[in-house]
Amino acid sequence: MGFKLDPYNKCFANKMVNGKQLTIIWYVDDCKVSHEDPEVVTKLIENLKLEFGDLQTTCSKKHTFLNINFEITDNNTIELEMIDQLRDAIESFGEVIKCSTVTPSKQYLFSARENAGLLSPEKSEIFHSVVAKLLYIMKRTHPDLEPTIAFLSTRVSCSTVDDWGKLKRLLQFIKRTINDKRIIGGDGLQDLLTWVDAAYAVHVNMHSHTGGCMSFGLGTLHARSSKQKLNTKSSTEAELVGVSDYLPYNIWIIIFLKEQGYTLRKNTLKQDNQSAIRMECNGQNSCTGNSRHVNIRYFFVQDRIDKGEIEVEYCPTDSMLADFFTKPLQGKKFHFFREIVMGYKHIDELISWIDPKERVEKSIFLDPNRKMSKDNNEKDNTIEVPKSPRTVIFAEVTKRSLPNTIFESKQKQKQRLDPLQ
Repeated sequence: MGFKLDPYNKCFANKMVNGKQLTIIWYVDDCKVSHEDPEVVTKLIENLKLEFGDLQTTCSKKHTFLNINFEITDNNTIELEMIDQLRDAIESFGEVIKCSTVTPSKQYLFSARENAGLLSPEKSEIFHSVVAKLLYIMKRTHPDLEPTIAFLSTRVSCSTVDDWGKLKRLLQFIKRTINDKRIIGGDGLQDLLTWVDAAYAVHVNMHSHTGGCMSFGLGTLHARSSKQKLNTKSSTEAELVGVSDYLPYNIWIIIFLKEQGYTLRKNTLKQDNQSAIRMECNGQNSCTGNSRHVNIRYFFVQDRIDKGEIEVEYCPTDSMLADFFTKPLQGKKFHFFREIVMGYKHIDELISWIDPKERVEKSIFLDPNRKMSKDNNEKDNTIEVPKSPRTVIFAEVTKRSLPNTIFESKQKQKQRLDPLQ
């Protein structure tokens, strides 16, 4: 029929018809056909019926493919949901689930008590089954659950009563947000943004945790949260390992889109560790004695930069979307990042948002002459910050913290050297 298989995904086949691309996607006996002209799709379906007999077909903006319900909206976005599968996972748990949590996990998600009791074989099997179901759903319609499920997936072979409690809390969050849909859209298919971050030594064995995601403007195209497989000696090295772990997904997306007929104009990698950025851009030239132990394989990103395939940019920590996938966030930061990840807000809003807690902490650090309101009757006890705060170096902070001691020690030393004073 003249179709050509995509070399980077054997379940995709393409053919040019009337100057536009006709694409067939299949999985076992489920197929999806798309083309700009509906008549071309209809003609192909008729030819398939002649070959394979009567086929059950749907032609609309709403479809169900591999148990994923998705709808193409009027504003050129795609909404995806698997509500029935989520309900099945909740029922399979076997306990009453209440809608009482606003986050899928607590801050101590990555901790594991050595003396925690193991689950019974029956409960362990249920734990394994429910986590596996949620893993399938999360990868397709709920990237907001990725950090929690990524950790629970590592516990299926040795699940404890603590893990059972963490799974129950996750299901409580799922029941609360069961009707939420994932939205994917974009400003085009030419500018791809990628965020990569790492939480340093957060696991019991002191392994770090990598988080990464990609977007064309609305929602995340791809996301991943994973435990690093080796110990690192610094947060900078953990960031390098994180980039080496996640960058292959970025490369695959680029070459896959190219085979589908879309060539990127700009491919940007965002990180919040400037030391890691320098090492990625300069390789061994930016390595000091403290970083020469870093394996050379983690500098393959430098080769991509030299070839012009990717640009690395600094991203403030407040705007680091990948932070959502490195640790169990809480409070306003979790909910704001979740809205970005699920596609409810555009990624441009990352630029203007700063965590209120971090804003106050930074104001305290930057202002040496800060004034705190002491009137307990006032409604807003705010911290006054100068309009143009100056940068404070570490030496100044140390000097201000121990000013009298430093001054007195210098005076005594001077008197000993010059007793006539």
